[in-house]
Amino acid sequence: MNAPDTGAHAMVAHAVVDAEGQLVSAEPAIAALNLRAGGREGAPLAVPGLATVARLARRLGIVVSRGVTVADADADLRLWVRAQPEGDTVRLAVSGWQERSPVRLPLDQTAEADFTAAGAEWRWETDAALRLTFVSIEAGARNGFHALTMLGQPLTRLFVLGDGGDAGLPILDALARRKAFTAQPATLRGSGKAVMLSASVRQDARGAFAGFIGAVRTPPAPAEPPPLTESFTAGLDRALRRPLGRIITHADSIATQGDGPVEPAYADYAADIASAGRHLLGLVDDLVDMQAIERPDFAPPAEPIDLADVARRAVGLLRVRASDSGVAIAAPPLDESAPAIGDFRRALQILVNLVSNAVRYAPRGSTVTVAVRRAGGMAEAIVADGGKGIAPTDHARIFDKFARVDASEPGGNGLGLYISRRLARAMRGDLTVESAPGDGARFTLTLPADAARDEDHE
Repeated sequence: MNAPDTGAHAMVAHAVVDAEGQLVSAEPAIAALNLRAGGREGAPLAVPGLATVARLARRLGIVVSRGVTVADADADLRLWVRAQPEGDTVRLAVSGWQERSPVRLPLDQTAEADFTAAGAEWRWETDAALRLTFVSIEAGARNGFHALTMLGQPLTRLFVLGDGGDAGLPILDALARRKAFTAQPATLRGSGKAVMLSASVRQDARGAFAGFIGAVRTPPAPAEPPPLTESFTAGLDRALRRPLGRIITHADSIATQGDGPVEPAYADYAADIASAGRHLLGLVDDLVDMQAIERPDFAPPAEPIDLADVARRAVGLLRVRASDSGVAIAAPPLDESAPAIGDFRRALQILVNLVSNAVRYAPRGSTVTVAVRRAGGMAEAIVADGGKGIAPTDHARIFDKFARVDASEPGGNGLGLYISRRLARAMRGDLTVESAPGDGARFTLTLPADAARDEDHE
């Protein structure tokens, strides 16, 4: 837009914006400015600076006056905007109308900005106070926010900044040094989507820091950790098993006051140490197991077993723990059998894990049920609890390595179900789950049935 004629800097133009931010009416100067920005009457006010002041006045319910800079054609306009709420509308009075040359990045800054933006999914910019001055319109549509409503807001209104590890918060160091930054982890507010931010520095005509020109990328998926080697897990087992065993033994002795009375708080502390020691020892066992089952040549013995007997033994191992938790366990009757083909030790390991999980999540006063049955050519052991259940969207994930539905809950290390399913499938069976929130969980271990022993029983 060309600068107004002499005296135009004192001109005051008016406009009215409704509660939805739409332009109801505007005098020619504002209407022309809005039209060049892609707007029209009856549509949202398209001039970001004016829209931001109007929205602020409407939200606060008070008169707001401030200066704004509006990019227009070949020049920037410096305007003074007064926004006054009037019922469901806001009346704008715009004065000043001073033209100034737009901020131009030097060639080296332009190259740096282009490099920063290379491969970016969308863009953002801020002023020196880290208030957003630009957000890609299409980014809002893709990620569930309105880009225009973000203008004038702090950068942290759009992003939750994350810790960059040893680098801390790269953006804070960049702000202090007035330098570009890369690899700032963040999440989009509202959606929780993980993103990675980078930015180059904008300078004003005097060379002073004027904000950031930023880019947003989706961070690469974390690399799959290298497989554990047999020598590593064997060394870990040798290095940790004996000292952990001593820690657990001594802590249990203190907790049970076997060597004499101690302060209750000290006994509780010792019990926590023993519990943590058992957790670490279980992790060592799981890592050793994981290394074994992930070998291409892993094949457990295939021998006749009675799945009902295995289930009863698993229940027997966990009755005391269940009783301490106020949970009962119903095992298969003594006269019931379920002939199957598999490895007795591995089948017992799977069922102990399933029953232990069921006891952990079952409410006090409830019963965990362990049953067996024949289904076609397979023998099944079913472990059911009355806990809070598992959402269908998590049914596949709980069998992933190191996966836990709720990491804030006390419990295992996220390997038990992963190892159990791998073992079941190595024995030509499977491990599945049926569950829904509020309905408990029902895990089924399936192994090939022993048809010959079935005939003997008949």
